[in-house]
Amino acid sequence: MASLMENIIDVLEKEEAEYRTLISLSQEKTPIIIKGDLDGLAGITDREQEVVGRIQKLEKTRLQIMEDIANVTNRKAEDLKLADLIQMMASRPSEKEKLTSVHDKLKETLANMAKVNDQNRELLKNSLEMVEFEMNLLQSMRRAPETADYNKGAYNTGNIMGSGTKRFDAKQ
Repeated sequence: MASLMENIIDVLEKEEAEYRTLISLSQEKTPIIIKGDLDGLAGITDREQEVVGRIQKLEKTRLQIMEDIANVTNRKAEDLKLADLIQMMASRPSEKEKLTSVHDKLKETLANMAKVNDQNRELLKNSLEMVEFEMNLLQSMRRAPETADYNKGAYNTGNIMGSGTKRFDAKQ
């Protein structure tokens, strides 16, 4: 059981470090989103995918260790939570302290990650709304009717209403 506890603590510490890396990448992403740098955004997204892949491997390992602990303690793996493990370690204060510490760090890191992701989501939403507005504006300009302006050769100039600089002059 002691080695299982060391393993779970080790995996949780590695997982927390990977989440901190993910937060760092998300914070790098914020100014790139603001600039609208699509190439930079693609590069960071690729790096994020690598980190997510490592987190998924660690998560798979964590679940296996939790299953092993559940077998040793004669519990169901689905019902066994980290808080339960902390309570089970009451007789081992050093392991309980390490587990509590990594649990708290992981919880804080995930809260920070959620905050940065919410900020980036809002920025992306605003950027998309601005792009949609500009596209609608361009489409509406193209749909405007042509004016009946003619040049000296009696040909229609093809000006679009509202786009030219010519205005009607009542004094002429």
